[in-house]
Amino acid sequence: MIATERIAKILRADRGFLEKIDRHLSIITGKTGVMGKILKENDNLVKGHLLKLGVAEDATAKEVYDALISKIEADNHLIFEALGQPCLTAKSDCTRVLEVVKKVAGVNHGFFLRKEKAIEFLNNQPPLKVMKCLGYGSVGEMLEKEDLFEIYSALRFVEGNEWLNDVFFKQYENLKPGDFEKREIVVRALPEKWAAIAAPFVERKWHNISHLKEMGVVFVIPVSLGISGELLRMIGLVFHYLHEIPFYSELFLKSVEFPETFAANIISFLRGDILDRRLQEGEKTLWLVVQRYLAKDDENDWRLFAPHINPEAIHWVKAGEDVLRLGEALDGKSVDLSFWAGLDWAGDYFKDEIGNDTLVSFNLVDTVMSLVKEKDMIKYLYHHEEALWNQIFAEYFSFDELEKFAKEYLLQGYFEI
Repeated sequence: MIATERIAKILRADRGFLEKIDRHLSIITGKTGVMGKILKENDNLVKGHLLKLGVAEDATAKEVYDALISKIEADNHLIFEALGQPCLTAKSDCTRVLEVVKKVAGVNHGFFLRKEKAIEFLNNQPPLKVMKCLGYGSVGEMLEKEDLFEIYSALRFVEGNEWLNDVFFKQYENLKPGDFEKREIVVRALPEKWAAIAAPFVERKWHNISHLKEMGVVFVIPVSLGISGELLRMIGLVFHYLHEIPFYSELFLKSVEFPETFAANIISFLRGDILDRRLQEGEKTLWLVVQRYLAKDDENDWRLFAPHINPEAIHWVKAGEDVLRLGEALDGKSVDLSFWAGLDWAGDYFKDEIGNDTLVSFNLVDTVMSLVKEKDMIKYLYHHEEALWNQIFAEYFSFDELEKFAKEYLLQGYFEI
């Protein structure tokens, strides 16, 4: 089967896996020719968008990649102008952008750690590095003058993972359902003073945007990375987190039904636990639920080549839809971002300068992230590959079922169909 062979090549997966999935799920759903349909739609998307870019179908991988990068830069400029040329090193400008983004995303509330409990954790384990940076001698003094959400955000980029995981987060082992409450999601641009404090973290991670699932917070450090397309990158990441937080909030709320395992479940969600052992597959098809981008750490992780679904790619689909709505909200005529619609799982192989096949992702976030290291295409293919696994599952069932299975089996780490 040509379709499964080509899709397997894109996914770097075993062709036999895909053929088994096709046979088995065709019987269950009554849908036939699904792999062929996916491949045909992928080819149409790629050809159609090459035409929009003014790039020949026989172009080299670099020519295609450069055209996609240029499109990102052009769209970033349109958004930059429509938003009044925001300065990303100014809190006020970042705040203004974030207000527009949150309004477009349309997400408001969730189930998060109570403020009183968050303060208790700080008193129990004072964040000494944060306090030193700000010049405070006690947590009480610090919280009298500083914002709680900003302090929790700073824990991520000041204290270090070892202290967070081995000391501070150990307190989460005693969490109870009553320690959580329903409240509004907070989207916050940190004051400029945090830019200098966070400089080592930003320089090391190339990352000035993050979130706290348990606190319901998305934060932006007001710094410029000096990267083309960084406004679009910031907006895309914030949209993504604004869908990831409600996703996990639902799981937090569902965990209330099981108070005896509530704390363990919350910790598992925050840690991003995934199945770490191979399972014996029977007559049914075995699917993993992988809630992290494993390829960021190891592009040859065995779980990447097994059938799986990925919640991260679900959030990116919604973020992509938000990006399109943003263009309409700003100025639908001059800020047309419809080029990127439906490209999450689209991509194909093109020849490099010496004739080798090179996979190019048409995924918006892969292209945006590629601007961090513009010469390194391979590192930024994993959003596309994960989106394609999700697309395969959704074609047999639906996007709603994809999200339902992701939530239902996240803790278990796998399911069989």
